[in-house]
Amino acid sequence: MKKLDLGNEKISKLLKAFSIPCIISLVVNALYNMVDQIFIGWGVGYLGNGATNVVFPITVICLAFALMFGDGTSAYLSLKLGEKKKEEAEKGVWSGIFSSIIISILFCIFVLIFLPTLINLFGSTEKLQNYALDYGYVIAFGIPFMMIGTTFNSIIRADGSPKYAMASMVIGAILNIILDPIAIFVLDMGVKGAALATIISQFVTFIMNITYLFKFKSIEMNKKTVTFSVDSAKRVSLLGISSFITQMSIVIIIAVQNNLLSKYGATSKFGSEIPITVLGIVMKINQILSSIVIGIAAGSQPIVGFNYGARNYDRVKQTLKIVLTLSLSISVIAFLLFQTIPEKLIGIFGSGDALYNEFACLTFRIFLMLTIFNGIQIASGIFFQAIGKSGKAALLSLSRQILIFIPAAFILTKLFGVMGVLYAGPVSDGLAFIISGTLLFFEVRKLNGKKEETRKEQIIGMGKQGPIITINREYGSGGRYVGELLASKLKVHLYDKNLIEIVSSESGLSATYIENQEQNRAGNLLSELNRSYFQNISNDDALFLAESNAIKEISKKGSCVIVGRCADYILKEEKNVFRIFLYSDLENKINRVTKYYGISKNPAKEIEKVNKARERHYEHYTDMKWKDASHYELCLNVDLLGVEKTADLIVKVLKEKKK
Repeated sequence: MKKLDLGNEKISKLLKAFSIPCIISLVVNALYNMVDQIFIGWGVGYLGNGATNVVFPITVICLAFALMFGDGTSAYLSLKLGEKKKEEAEKGVWSGIFSSIIISILFCIFVLIFLPTLINLFGSTEKLQNYALDYGYVIAFGIPFMMIGTTFNSIIRADGSPKYAMASMVIGAILNIILDPIAIFVLDMGVKGAALATIISQFVTFIMNITYLFKFKSIEMNKKTVTFSVDSAKRVSLLGISSFITQMSIVIIIAVQNNLLSKYGATSKFGSEIPITVLGIVMKINQILSSIVIGIAAGSQPIVGFNYGARNYDRVKQTLKIVLTLSLSISVIAFLLFQTIPEKLIGIFGSGDALYNEFACLTFRIFLMLTIFNGIQIASGIFFQAIGKSGKAALLSLSRQILIFIPAAFILTKLFGVMGVLYAGPVSDGLAFIISGTLLFFEVRKLNGKKEETRKEQIIGMGKQGPIITINREYGSGGRYVGELLASKLKVHLYDKNLIEIVSSESGLSATYIENQEQNRAGNLLSELNRSYFQNISNDDALFLAESNAIKEISKKGSCVIVGRCADYILKEEKNVFRIFLYSDLENKINRVTKYYGISKNPAKEIEKVNKARERHYEHYTDMKWKDASHYELCLNVDLLGVEKTADLIVKVLKEKKK
């Protein structure tokens, strides 16, 4: 961000710098999944490809656990290093690694025992069963290598070596491409050969990532830290839970889709196996399109976020326009290919009979009929995440697959049989486009209507000597006003709402994003889900880290009053911090929020909601109880003396303490 001027550099240059690495990584990952099917299609036939499609959900479940530990550990590592708690960071990394090792071994055993049951659950048919078992049993032995290697990959990126992480993945993909034809055609091993090529490639990636243990930049490997902590493992898992949920939603979709195709395909002229095979291939081809679009849009996120925070709305709109244009262009090219040469695209994966080719053409032309709109939907979701609208972003990320496609597939198969699954594709694409287009239209209108706001800092003076006063307070207790009066009486800085602008200018995070997250964070699952779905973009931990850095810098300037934001914990190593907790009776809190905040509808419920959110957020990042009086120097009921006299009392206490 310091090397590239997000506020002034040419937007096309910025997009090139941010988007291209992301696109390469995503496309390589998508191709990895396709290579086996290409060679199996030519060496075994479409039944072999159908078998890989019913085994694929097992691989996705492995990926879900691996990313939960990997993404969770990388977030924990960044957070603890930012807090300068290197030992805790080291314990968290090793706890995440050991968790991945343990779960991978257990899941490997589970799959080996229950594979026949699992493939039936994921839509296998009698004709596909033997192929699926041959492929699945070999793949199962590679589960530990795949899961541990993937977990390490996320940690390596967080350690500041994204090129190494990408190299290990690319080398594995290239090796898989080389070994597949050797195993399938030269050694005549069929689907077993394809599976063997995959696990050998995964093993090589695993070895490359394991050797990184001796190259860590930010942590050290020693007897004290190479240990498993249940508490650290729990924290790591919670930080990565959204990645797990995102991948498991894919498993649900594939399971529903395959079972519907198997059930209704059996009563059609195509049978069960052709639809399962074809739709699986078509979705993997479409994944290439999605990878490019996500890469473009994810690359725009820091540009949009920085300029939105800087109130440079023209530049935000310009970036959005370029992203939408590029995304739409890619979608149009893909749409033309899907509609004009579907038989050539499916032909890449081997030959089939007339019914196979017929269903393939129908799938490309019907299921992907409105794929032209996918670029808008994906780009819109990332745009909303970049400007801090996590609720809207989550709605868009879930709308097509979970909220629309699954219900549409069940309804339409009842009406149109196996073709109903194909019709569900354009229905979900169309409705998702309408939702995203509508939300985007109104958001752009808001941008057009926004006026440049002058920065207002509530700075009343500056005192180089004296304590740093932190105030935690119940919602409606009057704590904010006590803070204002206290800063005025002591003639020092007050940091409250103005801290949002300071954090925004220092970190590049959108001011609106910061404000929204401060209001809603408390284990905000929507934000975490978006981060996973949209390729590791801004989250609550990044915000906490940014605020922590800002508060530490503020503390170096001299005496001040800081309201909320875990400042008492962030500055716990400082000797001149005076920690205050302010509370109030419920009746008086209701009167205040009604009078000053205009909350007339069920104010008691709103007070409880906000206080619980503050409590959860505080305890999540500090591991301390928000209302525990033992780590405050002063706890006061504001109602006892009133707001002004409470401020006077605190000033008096501070003067006595100074003596």
